[in-house]
Amino acid sequence: MLRPPLPPFTRETAAQKARMAEDAWNSRDPVRVSLAYTEDSRWRNRSEFFQGREAIVEFLTRKWAKEHDYRLIKDLWAFDQNRIAVRFQYEWHDDAGQWHRSYGNEQWEFDEHGLMRRREASINDLTIKESERRFHWPAPGPRPADVAGLSENPL
Repeated sequence: MLRPPLPPFTRETAAQKARMAEDAWNSRDPVRVSLAYTEDSRWRNRSEFFQGREAIVEFLTRKWAKEHDYRLIKDLWAFDQNRIAVRFQYEWHDDAGQWHRSYGNEQWEFDEHGLMRRREASINDLTIKESERRFHWPAPGPRPADVAGLSENPL
């Protein structure tokens, strides 16, 4: 199965790949998201390590069961050949209604078919007030074109 754009990446195709990932994650559909990864994709997410699409679906199902009204923005940081690095922010609230903003970086490695075979994510969470939220589009769903990316948002 091909998943364009394919490596080697240009600035344009790496940014396109990051936006496609953002849109998929904002769908909050674990199966849809998992299809962008190889069958044996290796992940590190915070302190969790796992491998394979089934594990990806299980992880994302657990994640979105506790991270309500999740909205994510990814921004291309760097790229080279078959690798892309992104920074991201996402906002969500827990069962008690407490809002959080999570900041992080991901390093991605792709196979020749454009599927991600490795994902490493480092993430930190910040408790915020609902009035401090930055991301307000209807969720789940992609970020609208009129909502700025991280380059335009202050830290």
